Amino acid sequence: MSAPSTTPSRAQLRLRSIAWALAGGASALLLGLPLGLEAALRAGGCGFFYGLLAFHLQRVDPDDSHLQAGLVGAVCGIHSLALPPLSPWPVAIPWPSALAQVAPAVMMELVRAWLPLIGAALVLHGSQALSRVLAARPQAVRRP
Repeated sequence: MSAPSTTPSRAQLRLRSIAWALAGGASALLLGLPLGLEAALRAGGCGFFYGLLAFHLQRVDPDDSHLQAGLVGAVCGIHSLALPPLSPWPVAIPWPSALAQVAPAVMMELVRAWLPLIGAALVLHGSQALSRVLAARPQAVRRP
């Protein structure tokens, strides 16, 4: 009789991957709802792909936190590309004055757009850390 294998099957890995993607998408969507439906849907879509990529990154190198942070930044950057123009560039004034006029509005809009994705990353990795802590906790032996 052979010992059961502790490595998950391909089907289990697929289910986990889909669960991470759905959790990332749902949490980004929920966190983005206060910003409006369109922003929430955009954040949910990006959160879905973040969850999918984060799961596979976690399988490849779970200890590389810099790579995980870079993934959050990359998905936030991709999300930013889909945003409409935030503030028109004032052509009639010199560029330092124009930059000082436009930069605060652009930065605040980017922060608002990134918050749901950053929150989704925290939810995913926090739930994973919590599950490891709960799994490592010693179980009390019940006597009949």
